Amino acid sequence: MSDRPIKLLLIDQDPIFRLGLQVALEAIPNLVAIAAVETDTVALQILAEIAEKDPNQINLLVLEFGNGRSTTSQQLGLQFCRQLRVLYPNLPILLLSSVQEQGLLLAAKSIGVNGYCPKGTPLPELVAAIQEVANGGSYWFGDAEAIITPNSSLPTPHSPLPFSKLRNNLRLSGNTNIETTLAAVTAQLQVPGLPVLDRAILAGRRRELLAARWLLNRLLVSSQERQEEIPIADEPSLTPSLSSAIQQRQTVSPLLSPGTLQSVLFASCVTKLQFPLKNVTDIPLEIDIFREDKKRELLYLILQKLAQQLDELRDSNIEINQLYKVKNILVCDLWQVAVTDFFGKFSRIQIGNQNIEIVNLLLQNIEVVQRDILNKIPLICELYSYLIFQIELNIDNTSYSVVSAESKSQALMILENLLIQVANGVVQPLLNSLADVEEIKQNFYGQQLISTREIERFRNDLSWKYRLRNYINEPKAVFESRYELFVIVPRGIANTSVYAPRNQELVRLSNIPLVVTLLLEFSDAIAPRLKSLLSFLGSGIVFILTQIVGRGLGLIGRGILQGIGSVSSVEKNFRRNSDRSK
Repeated sequence: MSDRPIKLLLIDQDPIFRLGLQVALEAIPNLVAIAAVETDTVALQILAEIAEKDPNQINLLVLEFGNGRSTTSQQLGLQFCRQLRVLYPNLPILLLSSVQEQGLLLAAKSIGVNGYCPKGTPLPELVAAIQEVANGGSYWFGDAEAIITPNSSLPTPHSPLPFSKLRNNLRLSGNTNIETTLAAVTAQLQVPGLPVLDRAILAGRRRELLAARWLLNRLLVSSQERQEEIPIADEPSLTPSLSSAIQQRQTVSPLLSPGTLQSVLFASCVTKLQFPLKNVTDIPLEIDIFREDKKRELLYLILQKLAQQLDELRDSNIEINQLYKVKNILVCDLWQVAVTDFFGKFSRIQIGNQNIEIVNLLLQNIEVVQRDILNKIPLICELYSYLIFQIELNIDNTSYSVVSAESKSQALMILENLLIQVANGVVQPLLNSLADVEEIKQNFYGQQLISTREIERFRNDLSWKYRLRNYINEPKAVFESRYELFVIVPRGIANTSVYAPRNQELVRLSNIPLVVTLLLEFSDAIAPRLKSLLSFLGSGIVFILTQIVGRGLGLIGRGILQGIGSVSSVEKNFRRNSDRSK
C-alpha cells in the first residue's frame, strides 16, 4: 500500500451518518475527507471545481446507493454512477450502502463501480476496503464477493470459467456503451420540430443500436443464461419466429410496476438534465437569471423531492379521486421543500442592520407564487396518475398505452415542464424580495445579469410576460384547446404545445381575456369573407388597370408614336422637295 494520503469525497443523505463517518475516517492516518455532502448535484459541483484545479485531488468517491429503500432513489443512484463513469472514468467508486439486492449490486458492478460495503461494516474492514479500491483494486464485501467476483480456483456449477467471465465482462461493457448511445439518440428523437431527414437518420441509427444490442446479447451469452433471460420490450423483430415468440411472452407478462415505470422516466429526465439549460424560447423564465450549474442543481433537487413525494403517496395508499382534490397542495408542498432545501433551512443574509432568514422570507410569498405559477402548471394529475396508478395518458386527443414509447415521451415532456415551472416558482420570490442583494448575486446569478440595470430590465421583462400571458396568451391557448409546455432539448430549454380540452376554463373567462377570445372568434368568422372580398376587389382593380387604363394608355402612346412618325415623314418629304428645286 502506498503511503500517500487517500483523499475522499463522501456522499450520503443522512447527516448524522455522514458526520460520524467523516469524524471516524479523519482519525485514520493517510485518510483525508475532502468534503461530505448530501446530494449528487453538490458532489458534481465539487468535482467540477476540483477538476479545474487538480484532477488528482480526490482519490476515491464513497457514496450511498439512493436512500437504501426507495426504488426510484436506487435507480437514480445507478444513473449517477453511470454519469460519474462518463465524466471521471478514472475515479474509483466505493458503495457504502444499506442496499443488499444482488441485482442492484450486479448492475453497479457492470457500470464500473469498484467496490461495495454494507453500512455497519466494522471500521478496520471498511478502511481496508477504502485502501484497496483507492489503490486501483476492487472489494466486494461478504456474500457480494462470492456472487459478483468469485475468487475460488475450483469451478462450481454456479462459478463461471475464466473465458465465461471475460465474455460476460465484454457483454456488460458493450451493453453499457450501447445503452448510453441509445439513450442519447432516443432523447434527440423526442425533440419537438425535428426535421424529417434528421428524424429518419436518428430512427435508423436507433434501429441499428437495437440490432447491435440484440446480437451482443445472443453472441456473448451462454445457453444457460439465454434460457433464463427475460426479453427486452423494444428489441427489433429480426425474424418472424423470434417476433412471434417475443409477442407471446409479452402478452402474458404483467405491466411494469409503478416503481419501475417511474425509475425509467426519471432516469431519462436525469440524462436530459445534462443538456445545456439555456433558454432558447422568446419567453423569459425566472431561472434564466441563475448560472447554469445552479439551474441544474435546482432542477435535479426538485426531481429528487418529487420522487420522495411519489413514494410517500404510494405508501399512504391514496386513491385517484383524492389525487385530483389535493393536486394544488402537492405542488405547493413540492415548492416549499424545494425552497427550503435549495437555500438551506437556516441560511441567513445580512441586509443593513437586519439579519434575515432567507427561507422564511421566501415562503411568505406562497400566495403570489401559487397564483402566478404553481396553479397554472398543466397536466399534473395526469402525470401523477400515470406514475402512481399506471393510468393511460390522453394527450393530443390520443390515448397512449402505459408502456408505449409515445406515453413515455409525453410523460417526460409533462415532467420537464413541471420541474421548470416549480423552479421558476422557487426563483420568483427571490427576485421580488432579494434581487439586488450582492451576496445573492455572487452565489446564484449568471455574469450577464449581475448588474443592477440588467436585473431591473430582467424583472421588467418578467412583468410583461405575466401581463401578456394573463390577458392574451393564456386566453388564446384556452380558446385553441392547448397547453404550452417547456421542455429540455439538446440545445437548451424550448417550448412546445399539446392539445387538451379546456372547455370549463373557456366558460370561466371574463373581462379582458374574454374579449380576446371574442376578437379571435370574430377574426376567424370574418377572415374568410374579408379574404374573398379583397380577392374580388383585387381582381377588379387588376382588370381596370390592365384592360381599361392599360389599354387606354397603350392607345394614346401608339397615337403619339404614330404622330411622331408622321411628322418625321413629312419633314423628310419637304427636305427632298427642297433639294430638287435647288
